[in-house]
Amino acid sequence: MEQFRRAVRKFRGTSLTIMTPRNILVSSAMVATPIWFIMLLFCTNELKAGIGTTPNIKHIVMGRCYNYITLVNPSLRYDCEEIWREFEEAVMPRSSCNVKVKDYHQMFHVMPQAWPCDRFLFWSKTRTLMHSYAAVVRNFWTLEDTLVGYVFNDLIWCGQEEEKGFDFNSCPEWSACINHPVYSLWRKASQNFAETACGNITVLLNGSINDAFNRKSMFGSVELDSLNPQMIDHVNIKVVANLEGPFIESCSQGSIVDLIQILKSRGFRWTCTDNDLTLMMLQCIQNPKESSCQTCANSLLHRNISFQLNPWTNA
Repeated sequence: MEQFRRAVRKFRGTSLTIMTPRNILVSSAMVATPIWFIMLLFCTNELKAGIGTTPNIKHIVMGRCYNYITLVNPSLRYDCEEIWREFEEAVMPRSSCNVKVKDYHQMFHVMPQAWPCDRFLFWSKTRTLMHSYAAVVRNFWTLEDTLVGYVFNDLIWCGQEEEKGFDFNSCPEWSACINHPVYSLWRKASQNFAETACGNITVLLNGSINDAFNRKSMFGSVELDSLNPQMIDHVNIKVVANLEGPFIESCSQGSIVDLIQILKSRGFRWTCTDNDLTLMMLQCIQNPKESSCQTCANSLLHRNISFQLNPWTNA
């Protein structure tokens, strides 16, 4: 917008003369079209704005932080006030598109966290199912289970250039700029999470979309490159499609094949499945009338009857 203001001031200070067929001089004051043209030119290049900073963000962050260290993981000892101060220091002095990953370094420094091996769960485009899966298979840890993930999940924030403080009116969308304050924080959090991954890790991908493994996603662009093959035993890929389809990608087709090739080239050992029974059962809980759920239920019923009739054959 500042570019627009400068252009208008410059335009107003310029005398514009147009020769009509009758050699009548027309001053710039009589020509309104160029002003609107300039406005249109600059406004179309404006950052696409979304909603502003989440209201009461300080109370939410502080409340979640105290809840995490008191109830979720009471063994941890963190200074929630210090975490908030470092967060403010990273965001407040900078414009809404000028908060880099390194600006959050000190905040992450005061909230280090270690995670147990064999429990790391990564995902892309499977958020709802991932939460259900992690709730049922309780030994999994996701980024949202860490302190930073718990505290900042689903929040929006950005500073403002003209005056110090958060902008509660509008923040640019993630896609509008590289150094978006929210994107930079999650990029740093994802990098830290992946760098500490160890043992057997699980990756949950959506088989009902094209590019289930997308190099532009957080997993494809940050987490995958941050995984250390010396610390990881196996990368266990689970591809899950919607019960009703479409069935676009699997372990043997689509972008999943590209992911496997990358893992091979970096020396990772891996497994891949696209018919995980637990994941299917979780989907069937939400959609029990789906035909595939009926088939699954009949199969489990037949297996149970078979076991009851011949228990020693299953020993």
